[in-house]
Amino acid sequence: MTEITTNAFKEVIHAEAHNPSVDFINVCTPTEYNEKHISGVRNVPFDEIAGRVNEFTGKQTIYVHCRSGNRSQKAIDLMKSLGVKAELVNVSGGLLAWGKAGFATVSLTNRMPIMQQTLLAAGALVLTGYLLSLSVHPAFIYVSVAVGAGLAFAGLTGWCGMSYALAKLPWNK
Repeated sequence: MTEITTNAFKEVIHAEAHNPSVDFINVCTPTEYNEKHISGVRNVPFDEIAGRVNEFTGKQTIYVHCRSGNRSQKAIDLMKSLGVKAELVNVSGGLLAWGKAGFATVSLTNRMPIMQQTLLAAGALVLTGYLLSLSVHPAFIYVSVAVGAGLAFAGLTGWCGMSYALAKLPWNK
């Protein structure tokens, strides 16, 4: 798989912004995209790629990024399996590396980011489960165990069910 650093990606965005044969896509969820994205990069959520594959016809190069680089790698594999002929380039480190480099992003919302909401909810559930296991019934410890297992699964796979559930709440629309 071809990869590009965020520094090089920034240069390519400016150089190729008006080139119709080059595409720049962010494969994050719409909620994540609204929280933070790179100017000039459009949103094609990972879950919608198969239904929107026709948008990549005629493209010579497609630069793909996400929050950390995990989903973009999976998106590139999916696009290859769907027959996308363009050169597919993963932006190494995604938005995290972009921000670490000090580059500007665009935000379309002012609410707490989904990942921060996820960490807050997970922490509150772990503490609540522990406190209830001490004060009400020992079986409440399984709430903490379930949340811990979910976080471990999210860390291993890059997919977090809690963040997807939180994204569907009314204040995140």
